[in-house]
Amino acid sequence: MIIRKAVLIIHGFAGGVYDEERLQYHLNSKLELDVYNFTLPGHKRNLTHDISYREWLDSAEKHVEMLIQKGYRTIYVVGHSMGGILATHVAIKYKEVKKLVLAAPAFQYLDEDTELKDKVDALVKNGINIVKTYHAKEILSRMLKVSIPMLMEFNKIVEYSQDKPSKVTVPTLIFQGTNDEIVPQTSSEFVYNNVKGKKWLVYLEGITHDIFCSRKTDVVNREIEKFFLSPIYHEKPIRKW
Repeated sequence: MIIRKAVLIIHGFAGGVYDEERLQYHLNSKLELDVYNFTLPGHKRNLTHDISYREWLDSAEKHVEMLIQKGYRTIYVVGHSMGGILATHVAIKYKEVKKLVLAAPAFQYLDEDTELKDKVDALVKNGINIVKTYHAKEILSRMLKVSIPMLMEFNKIVEYSQDKPSKVTVPTLIFQGTNDEIVPQTSSEFVYNNVKGKKWLVYLEGITHDIFCSRKTDVVNREIEKFFLSPIYHEKPIRKW
């Protein structure tokens, strides 16, 4: 039986495994950890229009079950943005998931009280500011992938998952950029306030949604390593970096 620990990294909506490459490389250097990731259905090239949000949930479950079948009894899950919703889902469902890291978990996006149509309009209107804040070429590429049907599926998974954080009992480490124009700080605060297990919230001053591709990525990666490998994680519940 495998006694090593597995880490499963789940990327976000309109993203890919390349978003968390630096984290994967960092954790791969630790002998105790076997790191895995996967591409969500419909995300291999252009976003596929006929994908359902339930296929994203099923895919996350399937990959955890594959790790369990391999013999892992300790699994740590990292989720970025929508991947944070999926990571929360599997942390609730599988007892083998022992720790959870959420980076800008997308339980809210833009303004939580905004209707879907208005959110689409806001994405278009805010596009210039978002492009200025993030890597222009990358953001434009991703925006072109997103169709209205896919945005509707994203909205569905957000609505479907609103009660999930209150069911989390495993230790949970949350990161939130203070300059995130996609997932607001209130989303991470909502998760932090509802998680039932031990929890920590780290605000990253001046960082956008691209937490794993920022000037603070290295310190974030080291903190995740410490969270995973320390028998007891002694840190203040809420911190600002």
